Amino acid sequence: MESLYYKKSANNNVQCELCPHMCTISPENAGICKVRINKGGTLFSENYGVVSSIGFDPIEKKPLYHFYPGKVILSMGSLGCNLQCQFCQNWQISQVAADKYSEEHGNYSSQQILELALSGKNNIGLAYTYNEPTVFFEFMLETAKLIKSAGLKNVMVTNGYINPYPLTELHSYIDAYSVDLKSFNIDFFKKYTKSTLEPVKETLKSIIKAGKHLEITNLVIPTLNDNPKEFEQMCSWISNELGKNTVLHISRYHPAYKMETESTSIDKMVELNEIAKKYLDYVYLGNVLLPEGNNTYCSSCNVLLIKRSGYLTSILGIGKDGNCRKCNQKIFNYFK
Repeated sequence: MESLYYKKSANNNVQCELCPHMCTISPENAGICKVRINKGGTLFSENYGVVSSIGFDPIEKKPLYHFYPGKVILSMGSLGCNLQCQFCQNWQISQVAADKYSEEHGNYSSQQILELALSGKNNIGLAYTYNEPTVFFEFMLETAKLIKSAGLKNVMVTNGYINPYPLTELHSYIDAYSVDLKSFNIDFFKKYTKSTLEPVKETLKSIIKAGKHLEITNLVIPTLNDNPKEFEQMCSWISNELGKNTVLHISRYHPAYKMETESTSIDKMVELNEIAKKYLDYVYLGNVLLPEGNNTYCSSCNVLLIKRSGYLTSILGIGKDGNCRKCNQKIFNYFK
């Protein structure tokens, strides 16, 4: 399918305008994402309809803890990514070139995915995840329109590296965003992801301005992005720019792909958790088995609202109106 958001130039070159890389692509070559290819002066989305993985997940796995907890969501991913993270957890599908598709990757139409979503018991909608959804923008947009028209919810699990205009178009259809804020250090972004920080910050602000549900994940990698001062700066920025009720997931790192750095220590996770709680009302620990690390408490009276054990969720203290049953404090955000 022909790509959206690009312009043609001399000598059959094209410039992709989907993400901040703004790749200039010569004929028969791909952009950084490996899946948007210039064919004779026209940019094509080579992963359109290609599905590497699809299935029903707990909504908490996205991770989203304040968006219809206890429900399930159909999750699908394709191939490619516009970042090159050395610590990628899904590198087998995110760092693959368009011409390396294997037979195991299926092809779906948007209508087929809608029908599957409608068939799921307790399913609230569709999550675009596993690889970076930005790079299958056209298929995501088409499918999201169908999902929304059917009364279901759309969730985008993303690195946030997308230009303002396509992001604004998505706001009309995406209900919730789970954004991976990989660091608050510009040099980290440049060295370990081959991207930059500022566009991600702008994406986060755009999501809040659009009134969409947002939760942020920060994967803590020992010695690389675990500096307490930088982490505190990040938490302060989130609180001031996005709101102190913004949900933050602090996720423990385990060695993956090209980075054999040791796993994040429990002590470090606890330390950063205490820092984050000075600025934010809702902070959770990911990839860590700690008592109460994933429970939700009222930000006003501290009563237990949601108890979580793995992906088992028990809603205890929140009414149908989304308020704390004890003190009537409004709890951010969707609890139906």
